[in-house]
Amino acid sequence: MSNEKNDWWVGLFVLLGAVALAFLALHAGNLSTFSFAPTYKLSAKFDNIGGLKVRAPVKSAGVVVGRVADISLDGKTYQAIVTLQMEKNFAFPTDSSAKILTSGLLGEQYIGIEPGGEDANLENGNTIHMTQSAIVLENLISHFLYGTAEKQGTPASGSASAPASGSTAGPAATAVSAPESVSATKSDSAETPAHPADNAQVAPAVAPSQSTTPETPVVIPAAKP
Repeated sequence: MSNEKNDWWVGLFVLLGAVALAFLALHAGNLSTFSFAPTYKLSAKFDNIGGLKVRAPVKSAGVVVGRVADISLDGKTYQAIVTLQMEKNFAFPTDSSAKILTSGLLGEQYIGIEPGGEDANLENGNTIHMTQSAIVLENLISHFLYGTAEKQGTPASGSASAPASGSTAGPAATAVSAPESVSATKSDSAETPAHPADNAQVAPAVAPSQSTTPETPVVIPAAKP
């Protein structure tokens, strides 16, 4: 009896493990959800689909309204053609747009549908013309790095050219201005001769100022007879 119980528990664990593996396989292949509702097909062209896969969800306002049925490449325009299998319960206007989005930062990619404002709806076999490609993280990082490198390199070249021009013009200007100042001082000293007459006029002007005090008269007594 004990051996039979052990075999039964071992079989149960093996069965649970097989179910878990099957669930993981279906979830990895986007086959975890099955829908037997009637569907219709739409197509859209993208320049870059990133990591979009077949059976990826098609969402509108966060609600799953379809799945990606097929992905192919247009040989003329070299664009990715994505075929969408939409549920007939959800109809979208003809001017609706489709974009490739990402669940979270590094989650799976899916297609988001934004409804338009037209009265007519998309039908089976129609094409969504307004699309937005996937945002590739590697391209964003490369553009950011190249942009920062260009911004750092542009001031360096400008600052290197500015001192060079200033250093070449500075000594030349000083070398030219120094002889001009010397010659100017020489010419001034040569053109202004000494005027002795002016000096002579200044000296007498001071002399009267020194003799301004009146002289005391000398009284001589008269001789007696």
